[in-house]
Amino acid sequence: MSAEDERLELLGQVASWYYEDGLDQAEIAARISKSRSLVSRLLNEARQRGLVEIRVRFPLRRSDELEAGLVETFGLTEARVLAGEQLHYGSLLRRVGRLGARALQGRIHSDMDVAIGWGAALHAVVNAMPEIQLDDVMVLQAMGSVGDGDPNVDGADLARTLATRIGGGYRTLHAPLIVDRAGTAADLLSNATNAVTLTRAASAGAVIMGIGSIDSRLSGLRRAGYFTDQNLDDLRSRGIVGDVMGYLLDAAGNVTDIPENERVVSLHPDALRSAAWTIGVAAGASKASAVLAAVRGGYFDVLVTDEETASAVLAMEQDAPTAVPS
Repeated sequence: MSAEDERLELLGQVASWYYEDGLDQAEIAARISKSRSLVSRLLNEARQRGLVEIRVRFPLRRSDELEAGLVETFGLTEARVLAGEQLHYGSLLRRVGRLGARALQGRIHSDMDVAIGWGAALHAVVNAMPEIQLDDVMVLQAMGSVGDGDPNVDGADLARTLATRIGGGYRTLHAPLIVDRAGTAADLLSNATNAVTLTRAASAGAVIMGIGSIDSRLSGLRRAGYFTDQNLDDLRSRGIVGDVMGYLLDAAGNVTDIPENERVVSLHPDALRSAAWTIGVAAGASKASAVLAAVRGGYFDVLVTDEETASAVLAMEQDAPTAVPS
Protein backbone atom coordinates (compact mmCIF):
# COMPACT_ATOMS: atom_id res chain seq x y z
CA MET A 1 0.00 0.00 0.00
CA SER A 2 1.34 3.43 -0.97
CA ALA A 3 1.83 6.24 1.53
CA GLU A 4 -1.09 8.10 -0.08
CA ASP A 5 -3.39 5.07 0.28
CA GLU A 6 -2.36 4.69 3.91
CA ARG A 7 -3.12 8.37 4.51
CA LEU A 8 -6.57 8.07 2.94
CA GLU A 9 -7.32 4.95 4.98
CA LEU A 10 -6.37 6.79 8.18
CA LEU A 11 -8.51 9.79 7.25
CA GLY A 12 -11.45 7.55 6.39
CA GLN A 13 -11.15 5.59 9.63
CA VAL A 14 -10.92 8.71 11.81
CA ALA A 15 -13.91 10.27 10.00
CA SER A 16 -15.93 7.07 10.39
CA TRP A 17 -15.25 6.89 14.13
CA TYR A 18 -16.20 10.54 14.59
CA TYR A 19 -19.23 10.95 12.29
CA GLU A 20 -20.68 7.44 12.19
CA ASP A 21 -19.74 5.88 15.55
CA GLY A 22 -20.02 9.06 17.61
CA LEU A 23 -16.61 8.92 19.25
CA ASP A 24 -15.24 12.23 20.46
CA GLN A 25 -11.82 13.51 19.46
CA ALA A 26 -10.18 12.48 22.76
CA GLU A 27 -11.36 8.87 22.31
CA ILE A 28 -10.06 8.78 18.74
CA ALA A 29 -6.73 10.27 19.85
CA ALA A 30 -6.36 7.48 22.39
CA ARG A 31 -7.10 4.83 19.74
CA ILE A 32 -4.38 6.04 17.39
CA SER A 33 -1.98 7.18 20.12
CA LYS A 34 -1.93 10.75 18.83
CA SER A 35 -2.89 14.15 20.20
CA ARG A 36 -6.41 15.54 20.12
CA SER A 37 -5.21 18.48 18.01
CA LEU A 38 -3.92 16.06 15.39
CA VAL A 39 -7.31 14.34 15.29
CA SER A 40 -8.93 17.72 14.68
CA ARG A 41 -6.53 18.37 11.78
CA LEU A 42 -7.25 14.91 10.33
CA LEU A 43 -11.00 15.56 10.40
CA ASN A 44 -10.50 18.89 8.63
CA GLU A 45 -8.34 17.21 6.01
CA ALA A 46 -10.96 14.48 5.49
CA ARG A 47 -13.56 17.15 4.75
CA GLN A 48 -11.24 19.10 2.45
CA ARG A 49 -10.39 15.96 0.46
CA GLY A 50 -14.04 15.06 -0.06
CA LEU A 51 -14.12 12.00 2.21
CA VAL A 52 -16.83 13.62 4.32
CA GLU A 53 -19.93 15.36 3.00
CA ILE A 54 -21.84 17.48 5.50
CA ARG A 55 -25.38 18.63 4.80
CA VAL A 56 -27.34 20.82 7.19
CA ARG A 57 -31.00 19.79 7.08
CA PHE A 58 -32.51 23.12 8.01
CA PRO A 59 -36.28 22.78 8.61
CA LEU A 60 -38.27 24.13 5.68
CA ARG A 61 -41.27 26.01 7.03
CA ARG A 62 -43.98 26.81 4.50
CA SER A 63 -46.68 29.46 4.33
CA ASP A 64 -50.09 27.78 4.02
CA GLU A 65 -51.81 31.13 3.54
CA LEU A 66 -49.62 32.26 0.65
CA GLU A 67 -49.72 28.83 -0.97
CA ALA A 68 -53.52 28.87 -0.90
CA GLY A 69 -53.57 32.42 -2.26
CA LEU A 70 -51.37 31.53 -5.23
CA VAL A 71 -53.40 28.42 -6.05
CA GLU A 72 -56.71 30.27 -5.87
CA THR A 73 -55.57 33.39 -7.71
CA PHE A 74 -53.73 31.75 -10.59
CA GLY A 75 -55.37 28.33 -10.88
CA LEU A 76 -52.24 26.42 -9.94
CA THR A 77 -52.44 22.79 -8.90
CA GLU A 78 -49.96 23.41 -6.09
CA ALA A 79 -47.72 26.11 -4.65
CA ARG A 80 -44.81 25.62 -2.26
CA VAL A 81 -43.76 28.81 -0.48
CA LEU A 82 -40.76 28.94 1.82
CA ALA A 83 -41.77 30.83 4.96
CA GLY A 84 -39.43 32.87 7.11
CA GLU A 85 -37.43 36.04 7.37
CA GLN A 86 -35.31 37.50 4.61
CA LEU A 87 -32.17 35.47 3.92
CA HIS A 88 -28.94 36.03 2.07
CA TYR A 89 -29.72 35.19 -1.58
CA GLY A 90 -27.44 32.13 -1.62
CA SER A 91 -29.12 30.64 1.46
CA LEU A 92 -32.56 31.49 0.11
CA LEU A 93 -31.77 29.83 -3.20
CA ARG A 94 -30.54 26.65 -1.52
CA ARG A 95 -33.68 26.34 0.60
CA VAL A 96 -36.05 27.06 -2.28
CA GLY A 97 -34.03 24.51 -4.26
CA ARG A 98 -34.77 21.93 -1.57
CA LEU A 99 -38.49 22.71 -1.84
CA GLY A 100 -38.22 22.32 -5.60
CA ALA A 101 -36.45 18.98 -5.22
CA ARG A 102 -39.25 17.73 -2.99
CA ALA A 103 -41.86 18.86 -5.51
CA LEU A 104 -40.00 17.01 -8.27
CA GLN A 105 -39.52 13.87 -6.16
CA GLY A 106 -43.25 13.64 -5.64
CA ARG A 107 -43.90 13.61 -9.37
CA ILE A 108 -41.24 11.33 -10.84
CA HIS A 109 -41.29 7.59 -11.10
CA SER A 110 -39.88 4.81 -13.23
CA ASP A 111 -40.68 4.65 -16.96
CA MET A 112 -40.93 8.36 -17.66
CA ASP A 113 -39.14 11.32 -19.22
CA VAL A 114 -38.10 14.35 -17.14
CA ALA A 115 -37.26 17.63 -18.90
CA ILE A 116 -35.12 20.33 -17.31
CA GLY A 117 -34.17 23.91 -18.09
CA TRP A 118 -31.10 25.63 -16.67
CA GLY A 119 -30.10 28.38 -14.28
CA ALA A 120 -29.18 29.02 -10.67
CA ALA A 121 -32.52 27.89 -9.24
CA LEU A 122 -32.37 24.56 -11.05
CA HIS A 123 -28.77 24.10 -9.98
CA ALA A 124 -30.05 24.40 -6.40
CA VAL A 125 -32.83 21.89 -7.10
CA VAL A 126 -30.49 19.31 -8.62
CA ASN A 127 -27.98 19.73 -5.78
CA ALA A 128 -30.78 19.03 -3.30
CA MET A 129 -32.01 15.87 -5.05
CA PRO A 130 -31.20 12.69 -3.11
CA GLU A 131 -29.92 9.59 -4.85
CA ILE A 132 -32.89 7.41 -5.70
CA GLN A 133 -33.05 4.41 -7.99
CA LEU A 134 -35.62 4.56 -10.77
CA ASP A 135 -35.87 2.40 -13.88
CA ASP A 136 -36.14 3.54 -17.50
CA VAL A 137 -36.01 7.28 -16.78
CA MET A 138 -34.64 9.74 -19.32
CA VAL A 139 -33.64 13.30 -18.38
CA LEU A 140 -33.93 15.73 -21.28
CA GLN A 141 -32.15 19.06 -21.66
CA ALA A 142 -34.99 21.32 -22.83
CA MET A 143 -33.04 24.59 -23.28
CA GLY A 144 -29.99 25.27 -25.41
CA SER A 145 -26.72 25.68 -23.55
CA VAL A 146 -25.19 28.69 -21.83
CA GLY A 147 -22.82 30.93 -23.74
CA ASP A 148 -19.83 32.23 -21.82
CA GLY A 149 -21.50 31.86 -18.42
CA ASP A 150 -21.13 29.43 -15.54
CA PRO A 151 -21.09 25.87 -16.93
CA ASN A 152 -22.29 24.53 -13.56
CA VAL A 153 -25.78 25.90 -14.24
CA ASP A 154 -25.87 24.69 -17.85
CA GLY A 155 -28.70 22.42 -18.94
CA ALA A 156 -26.39 19.70 -20.21
CA ASP A 157 -24.54 19.47 -16.91
CA LEU A 158 -27.76 19.64 -14.89
CA ALA A 159 -29.37 16.93 -17.03
CA ARG A 160 -26.36 14.68 -16.57
CA THR A 161 -26.23 15.29 -12.80
CA LEU A 162 -29.96 14.75 -12.31
CA ALA A 163 -29.80 11.55 -14.35
CA THR A 164 -27.02 10.29 -12.10
CA ARG A 165 -29.07 11.12 -8.98
CA ILE A 166 -32.13 9.19 -10.15
CA GLY A 167 -30.44 6.34 -12.01
CA GLY A 168 -31.51 7.41 -15.48
CA GLY A 169 -30.08 8.29 -18.86
CA TYR A 170 -29.99 11.74 -20.42
CA ARG A 171 -30.20 13.55 -23.75
CA THR A 172 -28.70 16.98 -24.44
CA LEU A 173 -29.38 19.70 -26.99
CA HIS A 174 -26.50 20.32 -29.37
CA ALA A 175 -27.02 24.08 -29.60
CA PRO A 176 -26.61 27.33 -27.71
CA LEU A 177 -29.76 28.87 -26.25
CA ILE A 178 -29.65 32.02 -28.39
CA VAL A 179 -28.06 32.28 -31.84
CA ASP A 180 -27.35 35.20 -34.17
CA ARG A 181 -30.05 34.59 -36.78
CA ALA A 182 -33.62 33.29 -36.83
CA GLY A 183 -32.72 30.94 -39.70
CA THR A 184 -29.96 29.36 -37.66
CA ALA A 185 -32.36 28.80 -34.76
CA ALA A 186 -34.88 27.18 -37.12
CA ASP A 187 -32.20 24.86 -38.50
CA LEU A 188 -31.08 23.82 -35.02
CA LEU A 189 -34.65 23.24 -33.86
CA SER A 190 -35.32 21.03 -36.88
CA ASN A 191 -32.06 19.09 -36.50
CA ALA A 192 -33.08 15.45 -36.15
CA THR A 193 -31.38 14.84 -32.79
CA ASN A 194 -32.55 18.11 -31.26
CA ALA A 195 -36.07 17.65 -32.60
CA VAL A 196 -36.39 14.23 -30.96
CA THR A 197 -35.17 15.61 -27.63
CA LEU A 198 -37.59 18.55 -27.69
CA THR A 199 -40.53 16.42 -28.87
CA ARG A 200 -39.96 14.07 -25.95
CA ALA A 201 -39.56 17.04 -23.59
CA ALA A 202 -42.93 18.44 -24.66
CA SER A 203 -44.69 15.24 -23.57
CA ALA A 204 -42.51 14.52 -20.53
CA GLY A 205 -43.96 13.24 -17.31
CA ALA A 206 -42.45 16.25 -15.55
CA VAL A 207 -40.77 19.48 -16.65
CA ILE A 208 -38.90 21.62 -14.14
CA MET A 209 -37.67 25.09 -15.05
CA GLY A 210 -36.58 28.42 -13.65
CA ILE A 211 -38.14 31.82 -14.21
CA GLY A 212 -35.77 34.41 -15.63
CA SER A 213 -35.57 38.04 -14.60
CA ILE A 214 -34.69 41.06 -16.71
CA ASP A 215 -33.09 42.63 -13.63
CA SER A 216 -29.42 42.83 -14.59
CA ARG A 217 -28.35 41.60 -11.12
CA LEU A 218 -30.24 38.32 -11.51
CA SER A 219 -30.58 37.74 -15.25
CA GLY A 220 -29.31 34.30 -16.20
CA LEU A 221 -29.30 35.37 -19.84
CA ARG A 222 -26.92 38.20 -18.97
CA ARG A 223 -24.64 35.95 -16.90
CA ALA A 224 -24.60 33.47 -19.76
CA GLY A 225 -23.29 36.17 -22.08
CA TYR A 226 -26.36 36.47 -24.31
CA PHE A 227 -27.40 39.99 -23.25
CA THR A 228 -25.62 43.07 -21.97
CA ASP A 229 -26.98 45.61 -19.49
CA GLN A 230 -27.83 47.81 -22.46
CA ASN A 231 -29.75 44.97 -24.10
CA LEU A 232 -31.74 44.43 -20.90
CA ASP A 233 -32.55 48.15 -20.67
CA ASP A 234 -33.83 47.99 -24.24
CA LEU A 235 -35.94 44.91 -23.51
CA ARG A 236 -37.51 46.56 -20.49
CA SER A 237 -38.35 49.61 -22.61
CA ARG A 238 -40.25 47.27 -24.94
CA GLY A 239 -42.30 45.81 -22.09
CA ILE A 240 -40.33 42.62 -21.40
CA VAL A 241 -40.45 41.54 -17.75
CA GLY A 242 -38.87 38.07 -17.74
CA ASP A 243 -38.36 34.81 -19.55
CA VAL A 244 -39.46 31.18 -19.43
CA MET A 245 -37.28 28.60 -21.18
CA GLY A 246 -35.31 31.51 -22.66
CA TYR A 247 -38.36 33.01 -24.39
CA LEU A 248 -39.06 36.63 -23.42
CA LEU A 249 -42.44 37.48 -21.86
CA ASP A 250 -44.51 40.62 -21.49
CA ALA A 251 -46.43 41.44 -18.30
CA ALA A 252 -49.39 39.33 -19.43
CA GLY A 253 -47.19 36.29 -19.81
CA ASN A 254 -47.24 36.28 -23.61
CA VAL A 255 -44.20 35.18 -25.61
CA THR A 256 -43.71 38.44 -27.43
CA ASP A 257 -43.40 38.85 -31.18
CA ILE A 258 -39.89 40.33 -31.17
CA PRO A 259 -36.76 39.32 -33.13
CA GLU A 260 -34.98 38.03 -30.01
CA ASN A 261 -37.56 35.27 -29.54
CA GLU A 262 -36.98 34.06 -33.09
CA ARG A 263 -33.37 33.27 -32.23
CA VAL A 264 -34.06 30.95 -29.25
CA VAL A 265 -33.29 27.22 -29.34
CA SER A 266 -35.46 25.76 -26.61
CA LEU A 267 -38.74 24.08 -25.83
CA HIS A 268 -41.38 26.73 -26.51
CA PRO A 269 -43.42 27.69 -23.42
CA ASP A 270 -46.66 26.87 -25.24
CA ALA A 271 -45.45 23.27 -25.50
CA LEU A 272 -45.25 23.03 -21.72
CA ARG A 273 -49.00 22.53 -21.60
CA SER A 274 -48.55 19.05 -23.13
CA ALA A 275 -46.41 17.82 -20.24
CA ALA A 276 -48.01 15.89 -17.39
CA TRP A 277 -46.50 18.17 -14.73
CA THR A 278 -44.73 21.51 -15.05
CA ILE A 279 -42.84 22.96 -12.08
CA GLY A 280 -41.52 26.54 -11.96
CA VAL A 281 -38.89 27.53 -9.40
CA ALA A 282 -37.84 31.09 -8.53
CA ALA A 283 -36.36 32.82 -5.49
CA GLY A 284 -36.06 36.48 -4.57
CA ALA A 285 -38.54 39.36 -4.65
CA SER A 286 -36.61 40.95 -7.52
CA LYS A 287 -38.13 38.21 -9.66
CA ALA A 288 -41.71 39.04 -8.70
CA SER A 289 -42.62 40.71 -12.02
CA ALA A 290 -41.23 37.76 -13.97
CA VAL A 291 -43.00 35.24 -11.74
CA LEU A 292 -46.27 37.14 -12.10
CA ALA A 293 -45.97 37.10 -15.88
CA ALA A 294 -45.20 33.37 -15.88
CA VAL A 295 -48.20 32.42 -13.74
CA ARG A 296 -50.45 34.72 -15.76
CA GLY A 297 -49.27 32.86 -18.84
CA GLY A 298 -50.35 29.56 -17.30
CA TYR A 299 -47.05 27.80 -17.90
CA PHE A 300 -46.88 25.94 -14.57
CA ASP A 301 -48.92 23.46 -12.58
CA VAL A 302 -46.66 23.95 -9.55
CA LEU A 303 -44.88 27.10 -8.39
CA VAL A 304 -42.02 26.91 -5.87
CA THR A 305 -40.87 30.20 -4.38
CA ASP A 306 -40.31 32.14 -1.15
CA GLU A 307 -42.57 34.21 1.10
CA GLU A 308 -41.36 37.63 0.02
CA THR A 309 -41.71 36.80 -3.68
CA ALA A 310 -45.14 35.20 -3.25
CA SER A 311 -46.41 38.19 -1.26
CA ALA A 312 -45.15 40.61 -3.91
CA VAL A 313 -46.73 38.60 -6.74
CA LEU A 314 -50.13 38.50 -5.02
CA ALA A 315 -49.98 42.21 -4.16
CA MET A 316 -49.08 43.15 -7.73
CA GLU A 317 -51.96 41.08 -9.09
CA GLN A 318 -54.39 42.58 -6.61
CA ASP A 319 -53.25 46.12 -7.43
CA ALA A 320 -53.49 45.63 -11.19
CA PRO A 321 -56.10 48.17 -12.40
CA THR A 322 -57.63 45.73 -14.88
CA ALA A 323 -57.06 42.17 -15.95
CA VAL A 324 -54.01 41.98 -18.20
CA PRO A 325 -55.13 40.92 -21.70
CA SER A 326 -53.76 37.64 -23.05
